[in-house]
Amino acid sequence: MSNPYSAYKKQSVTTMTPVEVVIKLYSETERQLAIAVNAIEDTKDVKKAHNSLIKAQELLGALRGALDMNIPVSSNLDQLYDFFQRTAEQANLHKDATEVKKIIPMIAELRDAFTQISQMTKEEIEAQEKRHKK
Repeated sequence: MSNPYSAYKKQSVTTMTPVEVVIKLYSETERQLAIAVNAIEDTKDVKKAHNSLIKAQELLGALRGALDMNIPVSSNLDQLYDFFQRTAEQANLHKDATEVKKIIPMIAELRDAFTQISQMTKEEIEAQEKRHKK
């Protein structure tokens, strides 16, 4: 018997726009990194920290995989995602949350930017692109 919640989650993801998927990936990456920070600093739960940092790296890998390298900003995002992945990897190796705490706000900022973009009309996006090309 299938789990109705699981079926609902799968359906909601399949009906999301690409931007909504990216926003969801950012949100989940943030969540996993926050869990890892808590596990490292507060509960000293090494296994939980490890699992959350691995999930965060996988989510960042999914973000990198979703990039369209024909769009100019994609190479910058790729470099950022690579930096975030390496930061999570180092945090996992050393069980040190210091650098992770620095990247969480950066990821939140990207999520917020994509949220704003998702709420803009096509005309607003094109007008903004024209202003930046001047």
